Amino acid sequence: MIATGAAALTRSVRVEEIMGMPISIHVLTGGVPDAETEQSIAACFAELRDIDRVFSTYRADSDISRIARGELTLRDADPRVAEVEAACRAAAIETGGLFSATWNGTFDPTGFVKGWAVESAARRHLAPLLGTVDAVGINAGGDAQLFTAGGSAWVWNVGIADPRHPGRVIATLPVRTGAVATSGSAERGAHIIDPRTGSPARGVLSATVVDASLARADLWATTAVIAGFEDRTWIPRAGTRTGILIADDGRVTRWLDGTSVDVVPPGMLLG
Repeated sequence: MIATGAAALTRSVRVEEIMGMPISIHVLTGGVPDAETEQSIAACFAELRDIDRVFSTYRADSDISRIARGELTLRDADPRVAEVEAACRAAAIETGGLFSATWNGTFDPTGFVKGWAVESAARRHLAPLLGTVDAVGINAGGDAQLFTAGGSAWVWNVGIADPRHPGRVIATLPVRTGAVATSGSAERGAHIIDPRTGSPARGVLSATVVDASLARADLWATTAVIAGFEDRTWIPRAGTRTGILIADDGRVTRWLDGTSVDVVPPGMLLG
């Protein structure tokens, strides 16, 4: 969730349904977005639709679906598929096998593509707008890549939903430029598979990670869910800025720069 930060700026929001979720682009400026800004927003959405065309597991004609059926090889697929496949292999090594893009013997980068796609499109089309706008950000189903111009006082205040109490916020994270990703079982149930067991990961209701990169924030949020609440050995090597883990029994853990870990008793509200 993206919340307001300062005053005296006008927020313009554009929303489209892509990848099966609402994706919103937020522009903060002193006036109405100009034609160049609108074109950049349209180009960002267009790139995300094109990425969905290539990577969607719900489209029979996508490159990923064709690869799964043996009709297409990685070599002959869209070049972005090879890029993502290489990134997923690197992620599997970096996470010590907690993350994997192999499912039922086939390549399925679903757990990586959203963060990578949103960050890539945002850096290509939205970040260059900072010469003319104060801030611009994109929110894809609750995961956000955010940018603020160096001379602006704007701060994005990102509210983290309490997974045990719909409609409540358990924490607010101030971000000028960076990314926030949340993963877990609170909204979609135990849908994240632990590649070590082949069974749904359990123990973490919600994992939120803040990093400079949405691809990495998303990767490590997923990894946190798979690792479980008790195993936090991955935090130092992740190199993320900060994060919050919420266990299914209500316990809460926070960290900062991979060093200071703070466990909060059940029922204590963070703010």
